[in-house]
Amino acid sequence: MQQTPSVGRVVHYVSHGTPTRPDGTQAYTQQCRAAIVTEVDPADATRIGVAVLNPSGQFFHPLAAGGCVLDEAPAGARDGGSWHWPERV
Repeated sequence: MQQTPSVGRVVHYVSHGTPTRPDGTQAYTQQCRAAIVTEVDPADATRIGVAVLNPSGQFFHPLAAGGCVLDEAPAGARDGGSWHWPERV
């Protein structure tokens, strides 16, 4: 069954992480974060605006700023700035 994003639904947002340091480490690695759908592109339901809930605060990524696109790649291979449906546990 194909899910369709709608305002108010919970999705996972993939953070970008911080730039890699010369020694190969990062201050913050790429992580999945809880996000609430705030808007859906009427021409492409795979592109949405989100309010991301981080441990250190909130982040807003609206459609006007480009939105987020669905990334259905396996965990660990998803692009930063994308979204996906939460895994079933």
